[in-house]
Amino acid sequence: MHNDTPTRIVLIRHGETAWNAERRLQGHLDIDLNEEGQRQARALAASLAQEHFDVLVSSDLARASQTAKALGDVSGLPLYIDGRLRERCYGGFEGLLYADIAARYPEEFAAWQAREVDAPLPPGQNRGETFREFYERVTSAVLGWAEDNPGKSLAIVAHGGVLECIYRAALGLPLETPRDFKVLNASINRFMVQDGKLELVSWGEVAHLRPAVLDDV
Repeated sequence: MHNDTPTRIVLIRHGETAWNAERRLQGHLDIDLNEEGQRQARALAASLAQEHFDVLVSSDLARASQTAKALGDVSGLPLYIDGRLRERCYGGFEGLLYADIAARYPEEFAAWQAREVDAPLPPGQNRGETFREFYERVTSAVLGWAEDNPGKSLAIVAHGGVLECIYRAALGLPLETPRDFKVLNASINRFMVQDGKLELVSWGEVAHLRPAVLDDV
């Protein structure tokens, strides 16, 4: 049956981790939210408490699933876990500060910064993905969830790289172009999917993260 109602997707980046704060690359390494990230997750959940969602899904990495659980607690929805929504695997870059990556892997770092989308990454604890491999993995995952839930409202909690890919897919941006848009921790980013195509509705909502000016005494 053809469904004319678009599928609504609220795509959320996980809250802050200690590694985000110090610019250390996480990739597939599993880092918990820090105290600020937990605060962000609670603020995010409170701001979405009045919105209706049919499905709540998250990457299988703790920083995303912990953020999603906060939303699950207020919405009462079960949390689905999907490993395809993981951050890009950065191979030998993982666990290093950006400055250390540049020093240790100058050629691969230069190719990464130059957005060579098929450039391989040095091996590490995990096998690195090219940007193109990563893009194909996450766009098919998000579109798959939309296709399986036509006309419904989905909350998907994932990672900065995942948000970047979905933004590019919705706007038709080439993968080679620089990332000239912000991807913020615990931000709310809204999309619609109609006939298998992503459309951007709003990007980078973070007003909910500002600490309340007047706390109840």
